Parts: sequence; structure tokens; C-alpha cells
Amino acid sequence: MVQIKRFNTTDSDFNEKLDKLLAFENAQDDAVDATVAGILADIRSRKDAALIEYTNRFDRLAVTSASQLELAPQQLQQSLNTLPAVERTALEQAAERVRSYHEKQPLSSWQYTDADGTLLGQKVTPLDRVGLYVPGGKASYPSSVLMNAIPAKVAGVPELIMVVPTPDGERNELVLAAAAISKVDRVFTIGGAQAVGALAFGTETVPPVDKIVGPGNAYVAAAKRRVFGIVGIDMVAGPSEILVICDGGTDPDWIAMDLFSQAEHDELAQAILLSPDAAFLDQVQQSIVRQLSAMPRQAVIRASLENRGALIQVRDLADACDIANRIAPEHLELSVEHPEHWVDKIRHAGAIFLGRHACEALGDYCAGPNHVLPTSRTARFSSPLGVYDFQKRSSLIQVSPQGAAKLGEIASILANGEGLQAHAKSAEYRYIKHR
Repeated sequence: MVQIKRFNTTDSDFNEKLDKLLAFENAQDDAVDATVAGILADIRSRKDAALIEYTNRFDRLAVTSASQLELAPQQLQQSLNTLPAVERTALEQAAERVRSYHEKQPLSSWQYTDADGTLLGQKVTPLDRVGLYVPGGKASYPSSVLMNAIPAKVAGVPELIMVVPTPDGERNELVLAAAAISKVDRVFTIGGAQAVGALAFGTETVPPVDKIVGPGNAYVAAAKRRVFGIVGIDMVAGPSEILVICDGGTDPDWIAMDLFSQAEHDELAQAILLSPDAAFLDQVQQSIVRQLSAMPRQAVIRASLENRGALIQVRDLADACDIANRIAPEHLELSVEHPEHWVDKIRHAGAIFLGRHACEALGDYCAGPNHVLPTSRTARFSSPLGVYDFQKRSSLIQVSPQGAAKLGEIASILANGEGLQAHAKSAEYRYIKHR
């Protein structure tokens, strides 16, 4: 029997129960952070020599040169060519959908000239070089390659460097095939904090990048935190989350499996169902018990549901939307009759799935939108990964003589008010000359 929590929003202590359910201690382990700090300092100092040493130690390899850690483009293409046809087709179809979606996102440069002849605008430029971290070995995710690499290439990033550990020399052919499909430029078989350090600082073999994206373990997350500022990072993600709002009209087996789809990630993942129908909540609970035994990762699912999962009865769907905004989930399924009516009431969610057939798993792999999403309530202020994360914006200002006369006087007054006389004089030189 799965002991998943049952709440009701009419409970006098519901707010306290919900706060406790959502609480997640995301403090990083001091021992992990100390280890990472040492590795990063060593990589920064000894570069390739340190990279080789850590890679041999942690991945149990025996390389003698950093050049041995780079895969040739032909090796990526070979991985793609030797995939079973069904896997290659699925990977290519997913990639095409992801690419098509992100091609509609690019920010564009723009400019205008105001009445006094001053030109103002914005120039959008892709980052020069981006690093993509991909977990390796058995825990490999080709979908993460597609979701991180394709938006970068759509944004116009000229060089994309992928790092992926190969513990005991084990390579995942799907991951390498995904790199080939996504047009990754270079791939190094390195991982952990040492790979993040190599990307951030550069070594004799690995070039430094401008931004590092992609998921990883606690050491990778700690390393990304530490190098932020030297390079950009996408985010430091917490455990995966799903929130389902259902009116009771969806097959309870579908909903139970949707909850499983996130719970199977790890014991700290969160899966919550909101419904005004108490009988439906009972049916979903029964389905959870019935279907769990068939799941290969049943122990992980059970721990996730019992520790951080919940079935919550709400007053109505409006009440459910209010609670959803409070939770600000990574994934939100609106499994209701008219989702287009309720979506306008949702303000905070990483990805919103509309209707009974839009399950979160489709978004993870092939629907098109990015599956790199804000977690731990950060959907209140952040967004899914996209093309815009691989571009930067520069302001354009070209001032005419007439504009200098107008703007210079304004700037002079404000600069003197702030006690910055050189600013004021710089502006005055422009407008006094043209009076």
C-alpha cells in the first residue's frame, strides 16, 4: 500500500500542510562544495594535466593525453548510422519538432530614429561558444542533448562544445547520435566538476566557453554555482515536479501514470494531483496501488509519492488554479474539459499541458517546447530554456547634433544632481558646441 498524503483545501490546517509538502531543503552539501572547490582550483591551475588525472580517477580510464578525450565527428556520425532504424527515426522526428518550435523564438535586432534624428535600437548577437554538460554512462539522456543543443544552434551559436563522461569507457550511442543530429561541434568524454572547470577556465585542449548548460549530479551543480560569473549558466535545477489539475473526467489510470512519470526520476521528485472530485481521487489512489507493482522503478516511485506526493481535494477548478499558482510547478497538466478557459488563470508554471491527451512525457521528448524548466517554485520569475538563453542584447545609441542639444541638457542636469560633474561636462561639450 502506498501511503500518499490526502489533503482537502477546506482543512483548517491546509496551508500549513501545503507549506510542509512544498518545503525542500536545497542547501548544498559542504563536503561536496569543498571537494568541488579543490577540483576547480586544480583545473584552473594545472589544466590538461589535472583534467587527465581526475578523468582517469573518477571514470576509471587510462588516458595519457587530453586529445584522447575528444571524439572525432566521424564517431558521432557512426553512432547515428548504426542506430536501429526505429530509434534513429524517433530521434530525428523529435529533433525536427524541437527545432521547428525554437525557430519561432529568436529575438531580432531592431532600431528606430526619433524626431531629432537620434537612432536608438537593439542588436541581438549569439554567444560565441557554449558548453553542454550531458550525464554519461547508464544514466544517459539523449533528449537533453536535443533540448539544449538545438536552441543554441537555432540562436546562431557558432561553436557548441559537449562534455559527457564515459565511466569505464561506456558510451551511450543514442547520446552521441543526438549530438550528431543537433550539430554539436566538438565532444569531449569528460564529466563531473572537472568538466565544468575545463569549460569555464579552458585548458590546453578544451576551449573556454561563455555559458554552460545541461543537467548533472550534485558535484556538477556545485561546480556550476561556483563558476557562475566567470561564465553564464542555465540554472541550478532542483528535483522534477508535476502538478495535475483534473476535473474527474480523465481515466484515473492515465493520471496515476502521469504522477509516476515524474516520481520515477528520484526519491525527491514531487507529484501532486488536485481535483474537486473526491471519488476520482479515490480511483487514482487505487490505480496507483494497482499499477505500481509493474513499474521497474517502483521503489523510487513509492518513496517519491510517500515523501513529497499528495492527492488534494479542492473546492472547484478555480480553487485548483489558485493553488497551482502558489505551487508554481515545473510541469502543470490541465486535464480538464475546457483547458483553454482555465489556462488564463495560470500565472506560474514552467510548462502547461492542455487537455486530457497532453501528458508531460510528450513534452519531455518530442512535442517541441523545451523540457529544461524552472523548478522549486522558480517558475514565479523564470522561464523554460530557449533560443533567447543563447543570445545577448546590445543597446544601440547614435545621437544627432540636434539630439545632443536636447539630451545633453537633460543629462547635465541629472548628472550634476548626482554629484557626477565629469558626466555633466561630457554631455555639455556636445550640446554647447551645437547651440
